[in-house]
Amino acid sequence: MLIIPAIDIRKGRCIRLAQGNLRDETVFSEEPVSVAKLWQLKGAKWIHVVDIDGAITGVPKNLDLVFKIVKTLKIPVQFGGGVRDLDTLKKVLDGGVERVVLSTSAILSLDFLKEAFEKYKDRIIVGIDSKRGMVAIKGWKEITNRKTISVVKEVESIGIKTIIFTDIEKDGMLSGPNFKEIKEVAKAVNMEVIATGGISTMEDVENLLAMEKYGVTGIIIGKALYTGKLDLKKVVKLAKDYLPEDRRLKKKRKKSKGKK
Repeated sequence: MLIIPAIDIRKGRCIRLAQGNLRDETVFSEEPVSVAKLWQLKGAKWIHVVDIDGAITGVPKNLDLVFKIVKTLKIPVQFGGGVRDLDTLKKVLDGGVERVVLSTSAILSLDFLKEAFEKYKDRIIVGIDSKRGMVAIKGWKEITNRKTISVVKEVESIGIKTIIFTDIEKDGMLSGPNFKEIKEVAKAVNMEVIATGGISTMEDVENLLAMEKYGVTGIIIGKALYTGKLDLKKVVKLAKDYLPEDRRLKKKRKKSKGKK
């Protein structure tokens, strides 16, 4: 399973928010590129970059910085935040971003999502941001009247292979993920689900690793890495060494037979 560090950029700085609240902002670095290099050094295979300004205004505001991150790293970058038309989408992908996360634009227009997917295929993934089972848009400022599971199924019908699921109330709170809804979403579709929001302990990580059988293929971690509650090297190692319970039992049985 992929362990993906998050870099949220606002006004050129690496920040973290609590539940997407702009009034609850913590600045962790003035140099997002240096942060990206650190996560690569610690074993990240992907980096997840969000333009917070873009998510709120509907137009990316930090692309020069994003492209600098892309050029500096040897690992791929996925990016979201304000990509709401095909011209912007093309610009971002042409800039070297490997995958673009469409959220608000995908929710508001399935036709746009379909057109984007037909043109760029698996370089398009969809961000599903949920609050109490309802989808949020526009930088989480607006909660729609659309149920999360219904939207997820609509996205799947277009052919999208991967979604990022975020529980807004958990994000940045270091209180543990919404395991129940992550499992429900993953079981409802045949897409790959990248889970994020609230991950703060090794036990949280292990519980999500156990959901791989339902289709959870990645974990995005933010605030816990920046506050030191989680060490990226240890999390990456845990994911690499993790075996589902049934495989552990088989391994133990083989060892037992070998001793006889």
